[in-house]
Amino acid sequence: MDQRFAQKFAEEWIEAWNSHDLEVILAHYTDNFRMNSPIIRQLTNEPSGTLKGKEAVRAYWLKALKAHPDLHFELLNTFTGIDSVVIHYRGHRGLSAEVFFFDEHGKVTKAYAHYET
Repeated sequence: MDQRFAQKFAEEWIEAWNSHDLEVILAHYTDNFRMNSPIIRQLTNEPSGTLKGKEAVRAYWLKALKAHPDLHFELLNTFTGIDSVVIHYRGHRGLSAEVFFFDEHGKVTKAYAHYET
């Protein structure tokens, strides 16, 4: 993982969410990726807080986009790991950070969302 890839990914990811175009957002992910978030637990009654597969996440994010038509993220910082990137941003929930793990093609295989409490 290099800083250039991480920064480009972060900027494109923020831009995709700010566009509210679900297909552009989902283009960053593999078909079988896993999404983990405490909000999943709250909104879907999924006790693990994890959704598996693009179609399950698509339905979840579609509801989120409809519920928040003014959704806007502001990129604050990007951190790199071995095969992961952390994006620190400000959104409608306040400060947030998401950890993204990538496959060899640069697509996200799993993501973990964290929110300011």
